[in-house]
Amino acid sequence: MRVSVICTVLNEAEAVGRLLESLAAQSRPPDEVIIVDGGSSDGTPAVVLSHADRLPLKLQEARGANISRGRNLAVKRASGEVIASTDAGVRLEPDWLERLTAPFEGLAPDALAAGCYAAAGFFQPDPHGPFELALGATTLPLVDDIRPERFLPSSRSVAFSRGAWQCSGGYPEWLDYCEDLLFDFRLIECCGGFAWAPEARVHFRPRPTLRSFFKQYYRYARGDGKADLWRKRHALRYVTYLLALPALLALSILHHPLWLLILLAGALAYCWRPARRLAAQWQGYGWPQRLWALLLIPLLRLTGDVAKMLGYPAGLRWRRKNRARDEIHWRRTMASGRRYG
Repeated sequence: MRVSVICTVLNEAEAVGRLLESLAAQSRPPDEVIIVDGGSSDGTPAVVLSHADRLPLKLQEARGANISRGRNLAVKRASGEVIASTDAGVRLEPDWLERLTAPFEGLAPDALAAGCYAAAGFFQPDPHGPFELALGATTLPLVDDIRPERFLPSSRSVAFSRGAWQCSGGYPEWLDYCEDLLFDFRLIECCGGFAWAPEARVHFRPRPTLRSFFKQYYRYARGDGKADLWRKRHALRYVTYLLALPALLALSILHHPLWLLILLAGALAYCWRPARRLAAQWQGYGWPQRLWALLLIPLLRLTGDVAKMLGYPAGLRWRRKNRARDEIHWRRTMASGRRYG
């Protein structure tokens, strides 16, 4: 079984080395590594090529290509029957590729080339300091939180057969964010689901500042709007912040202060799961740092929600302007598409 690892990069000179070092240390070495550069101006290609003596690298420049386009180009250039996808800036566990491709072992190359098979790995934060520790706990699940039958893997850690990629139609090149979710839906449609490989783990660093986190979640929500994803989730967020929260505040002021207890209970419940995750990950940090990380959780929750509430309408506006484009109506071509979102 021949395995190709694919990745896209854009101005990742400071981060891509960590990925390539961990790829070179894999217990199951990749047969080839295809990296598509979207037009970096910071010397990223030179950093990539500096690892050519340790890895079977293929570097392709595709100036202006988004992530979806870059991944599709990488798959087209790959010669492996199994494609493993990851991202620049992550650090791979030494047995990541071995664990991720284990579900494909025993399948004939012809079956992999024509059949539909996919495997979902896992990803976890690699924080530097209490802010990133709190952000990882707020935004990312623990492996024990995952329900494998419903898990939608990030393309930081996913593998699929060539036949599955062909069946799916590839990554949606009209979408700049949340593209891996639509690709997941297509893979589920083609393959019936993902083989769960929770020990195939990658580590990535959360955003280092509140501003960069806000920008990240704004873009994610804009992608949701463009792709018409998670309507109920976004609607519930607007109802909570624009109706329920003002109503509780008004009742506490105009009727009785005990209504504030309901508001406080709701806020505590909203922060409970991130706090539980934080407690499971704060080993190695002193109590002042732990307390600071704990206090950051409500701020991070609020910041992420505001970013989503601003980003989602921007995506919907884009969708209305582009409603004549057939590819954005991806649900029409999926027999079970309505269960997503």
